[in-house]
Formats: sequence, structure tokens, C-alpha cells
Amino acid sequence: MSAYRYTLLDVFTDTPLAGNPLAVVHDADGLAEATMLSFARETRLSETTFVQAATALGADYRNRIWDPAKELPFAGHPSLGTAIAVARAADEAEVSYVQQTPAGLQPIDVRIDGARATASMLQEPAVFGEELDPAEVLAMVGLAPGDAAPDLPVQVVSTGVPQVIAPVAGEEVLRRCAPDYTRIEPFLDGHEAITLYVAAVDTANGDRARTRAFCHTAQMGEDPATGSAAGPLQAYLHRRAGWTALEITQGVEMGRPSLLRCEAGERVRVGGNAVAVVDGTVHL
Repeated sequence: MSAYRYTLLDVFTDTPLAGNPLAVVHDADGLAEATMLSFARETRLSETTFVQAATALGADYRNRIWDPAKELPFAGHPSLGTAIAVARAADEAEVSYVQQTPAGLQPIDVRIDGARATASMLQEPAVFGEELDPAEVLAMVGLAPGDAAPDLPVQVVSTGVPQVIAPVAGEEVLRRCAPDYTRIEPFLDGHEAITLYVAAVDTANGDRARTRAFCHTAQMGEDPATGSAAGPLQAYLHRRAGWTALEITQGVEMGRPSLLRCEAGERVRVGGNAVAVVDGTVHL
């Protein structure tokens, strides 16, 4: 058993106990993958990360991201939160890193102000997958075909990991979502997607969206802030509606309000605030 530095942060918020929580284990090169998975289950968070020495040329560190079932190739709030934890551990007030994940190398900019921080990252180039039947997809969250957003198809989109983007006709529809995880899990697995990302957008009036993200299982549940889906939504709306920027509110229905900011480009940039709530040591 060894001692490891440990940080718990709430990401995509500047308020403790809001946003999306993340556990980070530092200097984790000596940990076996089985231990990483067991600790990810122990935290009961959507993701837990382990910082290791980079193995790719040009990277500053390697980020191993685990949910309670498996290692992920990429994720949003674990990327930003881990970069912030690394900067805090190194006592860096303002720094840029290149993170290594299985999805590639992601540049991340970090600014620290005590326990609070701001970070943004370039995600991977957008990949647009197949369009799906909105009636079939929306039924998985208890919605009717008429609840779909007109002229915005359901589509699989990735900026590092696939997400199913499902636009709906307004926030009232979003509030009525009732996920059926017995249907969602095999559906997401079939598309190698991480979440069913239901989004209320107003293409006529602006650069804002309200979203909900449903993970594979009832145990994983709903995600309060999904940076790896925010990037695909920005890329989707840039292609279909010309949006160059996007501000996303998520997690409201869960009592963990989150705010994500995106910018379109050759690679989508996703950012937001975070706050550290625990600094400590774990023995693994």
C-alpha cells in the first residue's frame, strides 16, 4: 500500500457542491489498472482520474480516466479538472498543458485563483456520425415524436468520444425527460457513445442551450455537466446553424447547476470554472 496525493473538485461551477464532481489521484504511475477501476467504484463518481507520466511526445502528463465500469478514451470535466489539479499541485498560477489521452493530445489552459480556477481545452476534430430516428431515441427518455426540435436531427457526433445529440423543442420538453436505462444502455453501446445528450436550443435567437445527459445505467444516472458532449453540440450547431459560440446550462434538474462555455473552430474549445473542495491523501 502506498500514499497518493488526492484532489476532489467540482467542475463547471465556481460554487462548492455544484457542477460535476471529480476525484484526481496524483503521481499514479505505480497503480495497476485493477486498482484504478476499484477506486473509481469506491468514489461512486461519474469519473475518477489518475495522473501518470506522459508516454507520447509533446505531452506533459497522461490522464487515465475511469468511470465505475471501464477506462474512457476521453472525457470533458475530467480533462479540465485534472489539469487544474496538476497546476495546483505544481503551484502554477497560470499555465498551459498538453494532456495525453487515448483520444489524442489536448491542449489545456489553466488559471488558478486559490481554490477556484478557470480552464479551457481544445477537443479533438469533430467527427459527424449517422443520423438517427428521433422518435426511437426520444422514446428512451419518455418523450413523443412531436417533442423533437424541428429541422435538427438526432445525430452521433464526437470531438474525442461519440455522443448522441438529441435536440428537443424547448426547456419544458427537457424537464419532462424520464430515462429508461434498460433501453438506453444497449442503445449507447451500439453506437459506442457515452451519453444520450438531450438539448433544448433556440436556433433563431442565440448562443445558449439547456441540456441533460443520460449515461448508460441507472447506477451512473444523469450527468450534471458533460464537457465531452458540449464540444459535439457546439460542432453540431456550428455546422447546422452557424453558431460560433455556445453557453450551456446543465445539471439544473439534479440540483447541481453547471455552466459550460464553447467556441467553434478547427477544433472546438470547451471551458468553464472549477473549485477544489478536498485536498488529501489516499492509501492504495
